[in-house]
Amino acid sequence: MQPIFTVGSPRSGSSYVYHLLLSAGGFAEFRTQMNYYDVLEPICGVPNSPKNKERMLQEWLQSKAFRVSGLRADEIATKIRAECHGGSDFLRIVMEEVARRQGVDRWVDSTPTNVPHMLRIKRDFPNAKFIHIIRDPRDVVLSLEKRGWTRPLPWDKKNSLLAAGVYWEWIVRKCREYGAHMRGDYFEAHYEDLVQKPADVLQRMGAFLSCNLDYERIQANSIGSVKNPLTSFKEDLSEGKFNPVGRWKEKFPPEQLERFEALIGDSMRELGYITATSGQNGSFRTRAMHGVYRVFYPLKQWAKVNTPLSRMMVSYSDMLFDK
Repeated sequence: MQPIFTVGSPRSGSSYVYHLLLSAGGFAEFRTQMNYYDVLEPICGVPNSPKNKERMLQEWLQSKAFRVSGLRADEIATKIRAECHGGSDFLRIVMEEVARRQGVDRWVDSTPTNVPHMLRIKRDFPNAKFIHIIRDPRDVVLSLEKRGWTRPLPWDKKNSLLAAGVYWEWIVRKCREYGAHMRGDYFEAHYEDLVQKPADVLQRMGAFLSCNLDYERIQANSIGSVKNPLTSFKEDLSEGKFNPVGRWKEKFPPEQLERFEALIGDSMRELGYITATSGQNGSFRTRAMHGVYRVFYPLKQWAKVNTPLSRMMVSYSDMLFDK
């Protein structure tokens, strides 16, 4: 079976891409994120021992991911105990079983934070394809802030938007760097293009995936966020003025915009996003902040995956944002 991974910064539209694929048909329906590499495995350990395997199985059986899978607990538990020997086996067994039961030969993992694990994923799934969805960072950080997901350093709580901007830059650059190693198995699209000219982007994406992503059929089926947007700004829906593109022009705090664009303006312009201010290199304080977070985010990722800290935290089912 062929796995598809939609990746990018959180709140950039990876779930929307996933629901577009489901609406087109031919992909296993699994309406949540597995969070295998960034949550489940760090908590339980690599399932290469009976102890780790059993803990992972029990954690997963209590999660939303199991509840939406449509699988029987006893049957999938037997299969995992017999066939899971480590690495990405757990993810493969679960997703292939979901796809098999639905009569399709493709499955999608829409966990955006799979980015740091792309090279490992490609090693474990040689036929995997990656769809990287990129969105204007000013809209991304507003959505992250609205959900309380910016998580700056303790002394930077007033600069949470700026910290989230450096995170966007780090994850997007990392994704593009790894994508360059994927040759024909990496596809890049901008969220704004997907919203404003969906038929064109879907035609190219369909060619990449060797399938027909017919926009009219997708609209007719309208699964998940294709029909009901997964927006952080519910008030826009109720007021009838929902527009996910360029929201920052009205909502981004003006006093922070220049510093934000000074922080990551080069990356924005490289990706075609026009800055609204003159903020070039910014002040020494701004440059220092950029340097701190460019070190902090990779270090935080390394600690999560390579230390036992995650195993002393809450359970996998509690850590999933969409539990």
